[in-house]
Amino acid sequence: MAARSIASLSLSFGLVSIPVKLYSATESASDVRFNLLAPDGSRVKQQYVSDSTGAVVERSSMKKGYEFEKDKFVVFTGDELKALEESASHVVEILAFIPEKAVDPVYYDKAYFIAPDKRGGKPYSLLQQALAESGRCALAKWSFKGKTRIVQVRPTEDGLVFQQLLFAAEVRSLRELNIEHVPVSAAELKLALQIIEQGTEENYDPTAYEDEEKKRILAAIDRKIEGKEVVFTEQQEAVSGGEVIDLMEALHASLARRDAKGKTIPAPRRKSAEPVTEITAAPKARKPAARASKAPAETPPKVRARK
Repeated sequence: MAARSIASLSLSFGLVSIPVKLYSATESASDVRFNLLAPDGSRVKQQYVSDSTGAVVERSSMKKGYEFEKDKFVVFTGDELKALEESASHVVEILAFIPEKAVDPVYYDKAYFIAPDKRGGKPYSLLQQALAESGRCALAKWSFKGKTRIVQVRPTEDGLVFQQLLFAAEVRSLRELNIEHVPVSAAELKLALQIIEQGTEENYDPTAYEDEEKKRILAAIDRKIEGKEVVFTEQQEAVSGGEVIDLMEALHASLARRDAKGKTIPAPRRKSAEPVTEITAAPKARKPAARASKAPAETPPKVRARK
């Protein structure tokens, strides 16, 4: 299926205006969603209830209020809130060019792609190549859906990434955690660096990893559709955070964990890793899932492929 653009924008690059189309870079495909059902198996619907009377309140009659003191609100009408919103604009104004590494990834919010629109191919390619050769990215201001956002435009081999950034007030500081910085010995540091060297790879390959929890859940769903039992396994007890370990011994043992190809063998997982036909449950006895009453006795129904 061809990608569908979210919006048509104009990226302002000095006196050059680049017509572009905006596309979502990610999709919510990792979550397996379950419906809430009544005991008889029918769907349930959500209702809003008055805290004082208990009566059901229709959405059309609701108001929006800001609680400035306990149980005291200032109420805004829809028109008042609309007037406070930033006017939408298709123009994305570049404010500055900074080193790409100057933006801490902790400020990254939602990612988009931008592609050239009609007659935008050459200026788009020019900006992409200029950013790549300069080692810089662009900071721009973008007004969308009533809000002004700061975005980073950074180059890749395939095009430009339009990265929405969080504001400073939206990101907490590690200093709030008062982390104790404990001195380490030269020998400990040397062993740690050797472990890092053993596991060093040049690039991140996202295709090398998959959502194992999603696979287990989808496999359990398919088994239930086929009328089969879902096998539960108990979790192993988590290791206490206060366990005392010999750091040097653990570092030496980590270096010794090598496979035939010279790769570091990962440490055994604390949770039981079961085949995709099984699902992890809490450490208590569970009754096996009942077989579906309408499942054929001989040939199970065809289950559609899941992504």
